[in-house]
Amino acid sequence: MTSLSPDIAARLKRDAAGLVPAVVQQHGSGEVLMLGWMDDEALHRTLTSRRTTFWSRSRQEYWVKGETSGNVQTVLEVRLDCDGDTLLVRVDQHGAACHTGDHTCFDATVLPLGDG
Repeated sequence: MTSLSPDIAARLKRDAAGLVPAVVQQHGSGEVLMLGWMDDEALHRTLTSRRTTFWSRSRQEYWVKGETSGNVQTVLEVRLDCDGDTLLVRVDQHGAACHTGDHTCFDATVLPLGDG
């Protein structure tokens, strides 16, 4: 059973798997670093440890960012959006945020825009 505050839990709108997307942003610069998924327990762990904790949909287990890579995210603030269906996690990133070694998960490909 999760220890997430009932007030916070009541505001969350989860998907069918009980997850909420968590956008991770560099504090100060506003740069978007990555997207992860949290359930109530992952959010509770993130809030209490100040280390980003996610639910791995592929491995079906919790993981703490930087636990094996050393690329730690220190959580400075967590916000819930107006609809309760997305989290914004503001962090101090140490090292690469992306598992590929890139600074962010959004460094690789810029999609072309049409003429409108």
